[in-house]
Amino acid sequence: MTEAYRGALPVPTPETKPYWDAAREGRLLLPWCEDCGRPHFHPRAICPHCGSGRLAWREASGRGRLHTYVINHKPARGFEDRVPYVIAVVELEEGPRLLTNIDLADSTPEALRIDMPVVVGFRAVTPQVTLPVFRPAP
Repeated sequence: MTEAYRGALPVPTPETKPYWDAAREGRLLLPWCEDCGRPHFHPRAICPHCGSGRLAWREASGRGRLHTYVINHKPARGFEDRVPYVIAVVELEEGPRLLTNIDLADSTPEALRIDMPVVVGFRAVTPQVTLPVFRPAP
């Protein structure tokens, strides 16, 4: 945490607390259905694929592909010192898609391409909150 974070912070719910706790430890977890065997995101109390309530948290690979993105030049409150920044949807190897940020020194269209491989990283923004962010894969 080198600079003061002024953006909005997540407020964990009973369904999302394991996700945020793991992020603080530098791990990316997904809820998996123990009946149909499929992961999903965002965390919720029932499987969106089969309706089962039998869910278990499992560690994800942290690898994915850039599904879509926008380079934001008009910042939301608290992000004024970060423009331009990349808001993206990443499709994980496991299947679910996450709304996230792509961490780049050069947030230009030339630095990004749809379907490029990305890997998860973690940005500690407060002592309690760490955000999963993605970077181009090496």
